Amino acid sequence: MKTRTGQFPIGVRRGWTDWFKDTAGLVAWVKANGLEAIDIGRDGDVIGAQILDAGLKLGSVDLKEWHGMISPDADTRKRAIAANVAYIEACAKLGPLNYFLVMLPEKPELPRAENFGYMVESFAALAPMLEQHGGHIVIEGWPGPGALCCTPEGYRAFFKAVPSASMGVNYDPSHLQRMGIDPIRFLREFIGRVHHVHGKDCALLADNAYEYGHEQPATFAKPIQFGNQAWRYTIPGHGSSNWLDIVQILQQNHYAGAISIELEDANFNGSTAGEQLGLTLGAQFLASL
Repeated sequence: MKTRTGQFPIGVRRGWTDWFKDTAGLVAWVKANGLEAIDIGRDGDVIGAQILDAGLKLGSVDLKEWHGMISPDADTRKRAIAANVAYIEACAKLGPLNYFLVMLPEKPELPRAENFGYMVESFAALAPMLEQHGGHIVIEGWPGPGALCCTPEGYRAFFKAVPSASMGVNYDPSHLQRMGIDPIRFLREFIGRVHHVHGKDCALLADNAYEYGHEQPATFAKPIQFGNQAWRYTIPGHGSSNWLDIVQILQQNHYAGAISIELEDANFNGSTAGEQLGLTLGAQFLASL
């Protein structure tokens, strides 16, 4: 299954529920439903070959060590770099890979500029190993606790400080939408660094934004799973992103990766049947573009 525009393979990011944990079962389901890629976690060196041997693509594998790369402790950073170097070496037999992470610091309470410096030091040290094996770091802009590289300011500053071509973007329009950042403008600016795409969307809830705003949690309203009162994550096509514009920009700029659906949608998560339906509907929407 591919997008009509650009013929980009459509895949899935492995989730956390039981059916996702059964690698053989997940592979069988993905193939039976015409999907072409799987994103996996920190076990690329263990199960990556199983996915490739099944004729599927590895959209991304999670980098082994995250928080330690942005630690104020020099020894912790050194150990994290060593662990990631060993992991990249172990995964190199699978071919050039995308190594996914969010730039989450060990101590988010520290000043952001201080954590930024630790991040630059660590990833500059990791870059030669990635370059040697043709791999890419793909940074997702989830705005978690203290996260760096979530906004254009953060990405731009990081790529200036660590200019290696091995440093890249995992483009996920849903996080940009929730932060009020134009996802199309972002894609146009950073397209040269985009090596992986998440098929996830975000519904902006205008009435709720009026009722509750963005700064305070609601006092009486029930929380919204995979979101807050003013927005929620959805499958592609159920949110506010212009996916046709997205795939056209990817095509015009010779994007060579997959679009992997990351399922975080309260309308579908919670049961195996619901999750599989959400993935199927999201894939069908992307294939129609």
